[in-house]
Amino acid sequence: MGAALAGARAVATDGLTRLGPQTPALVWLNSPSNPTGRVLPVEHLRKVVDWCRERGVVLASDECYLECAWDPEQRPVSVLHPDVCGGSAEGILAVHSLSKRSNLAGYRCGFVAGDAALVGELLAVRKNLGLMMPTPQQVAMAAALRDGEHARAQHATYLARREVLHAAVTGAGFRVDHSEASLYLWATRDEPCWDTVAWLADRGILVAPGEFYGAAGSQHVRVALTASDERVAAAAERLRI
Repeated sequence: MGAALAGARAVATDGLTRLGPQTPALVWLNSPSNPTGRVLPVEHLRKVVDWCRERGVVLASDECYLECAWDPEQRPVSVLHPDVCGGSAEGILAVHSLSKRSNLAGYRCGFVAGDAALVGELLAVRKNLGLMMPTPQQVAMAAALRDGEHARAQHATYLARREVLHAAVTGAGFRVDHSEASLYLWATRDEPCWDTVAWLADRGILVAPGEFYGAAGSQHVRVALTASDERVAAAAERLRI
């Protein structure tokens, strides 16, 4: 949407080689991914950083789900980690949000970090094309970022919900792909996603059809972990019937 608003052309791809000879102005990464929950390994991220730097392309990484990881063997890493960027933030922006980490979606609080020159340009533009975040929200954000205990408690809550839903979904004949992180299960029965949506709706369970996120999701649904413990337990019970 940002590209459209800026009058730019957006190209959706899972691989830089598919761009051919094109040199984009900006490359967006999303790891952990929404909707698939996929985590890109350090080696992959480092190749993207190198590719962008060789071509003078700005790399922006959406890392809002960085702390919502479930597989200890596939821990997500920021593009600003030294193993990825070589200790330099040149040409890189990492975008974070408290919506997931701290369950503050309604506050619309987040931050961008990385290349000081790029951040400076964003600040300069923001003065004219944006709004200042109200002081109470800024104070709440600073307090949330200083405190790790609530984030750990939040993580434990979502992990428990994930375990309940994962067992119920797979027990009902679904396959869960990726989903190593984020707040969703990317599930399929290898059928059109709308058939799956209808089957689950008949059982009082609402999910997002994968087609909402592109043609590649046409046989998947996105199952959210964000319902209450009570509703998650109810959904699991309905899947067992």
